[in-house]
Amino acid sequence: MIRNLAQLVGLTAVALAAAHATAADLKVGFISSLSGPVSALGIPYEKGIRAAIAEHPALAGHKVELIVLDDASDPTTAGRNARKLVVEDKVDVLIGTSGVPGAMAIAAVARELNTPLISPTPVTIPGPEGAWTVTVSQPFPLMVAAVVERMKKSGVKTVAFIGFSDALGDLAYDSLVKSAEAAGIKVVANERYARSDSSVAGQVLKIISARPDAVFAGNSGTPGALPYLALADRGYKGQIYGTHGLINADFVRVGGASIEGLQVPSGPVLVADQLPDSNPIKKVSMGFRDAYKKVNGSVPTDAFSSYTYDAYLLLADAASRVKGEPGTPQYRTALRDAIVSTKELTGTHGIYNFKPDNRYGSDQRAVVIVRSEKGVWKLVP
Repeated sequence: MIRNLAQLVGLTAVALAAAHATAADLKVGFISSLSGPVSALGIPYEKGIRAAIAEHPALAGHKVELIVLDDASDPTTAGRNARKLVVEDKVDVLIGTSGVPGAMAIAAVARELNTPLISPTPVTIPGPEGAWTVTVSQPFPLMVAAVVERMKKSGVKTVAFIGFSDALGDLAYDSLVKSAEAAGIKVVANERYARSDSSVAGQVLKIISARPDAVFAGNSGTPGALPYLALADRGYKGQIYGTHGLINADFVRVGGASIEGLQVPSGPVLVADQLPDSNPIKKVSMGFRDAYKKVNGSVPTDAFSSYTYDAYLLLADAASRVKGEPGTPQYRTALRDAIVSTKELTGTHGIYNFKPDNRYGSDQRAVVIVRSEKGVWKLVP
């Protein structure tokens, strides 16, 4: 009888443990631009997080439930999606989206509803409004400073800017002006265009008339090819530079010969096979490539899918340090606190450290310069 009672208690404990495991799934609300002008970034973002979840379907003993919504490259839709995910779907964390304006809209909802947001897109929200947001993408000042350093080494004295007429363009321009001034390089033009524009001929004519040694474009994705195509059409022979938002197959396809020699900053993941074995980023990056190939059937050709992979690694590390059950305000708060206290977490783009006053986790270890050579990105020594 005692033995039977012990067996019954044991079976009950197993049943309770099983019920406990299934009752407390960790819900991840993922928003990306799967359609619209930013989809060249948004589609790789989704591929990256699906690869991460396939590799790690459970975190800290909790099965992960991924809920994916398309914001159609519209910031208003991104904010509305975030609200739905938190209020209706009761997600524990938000990850997204593909553009800076959309990410800012999600961050506002994250702050209002006290839900942590891991942004794969560079977004700067100072003060209390950004208290629930961290970013795994390298900050524009860090990346642009590396480009300006390359300009200086190449003898550039004057540079013209052309970029999106939105928050991303503002980030890129402000970063360029600050770094260029410190390097003794003069910014001689500030031209803008909308992501949906089909021509920048007028803007490029103004740039060429300024006779800059170099042109720097503050844009991203497939629409980012437009200035380089126009510069090539006008026979511009100066040096060309851009941001880390340009590294994807569609941009290379559309840009074609016009982007030959283009230099942009990137995370180490893009050239992981060229890193020394002693670099811890190499091991994680090569692991990402394997995971991506298993899910998507080929190796990645972009630098965006690895941002959401890193976002998931950050979530996994934080979840391992959180006690309590998902699905509660207390868990979301504890998860946020764990995320913002992350120390020396190795990802594909860098080694992440967060502080209360710095929600970008990257440092100099997260930056390399690459050059487009016959459709392939090559590391610039």
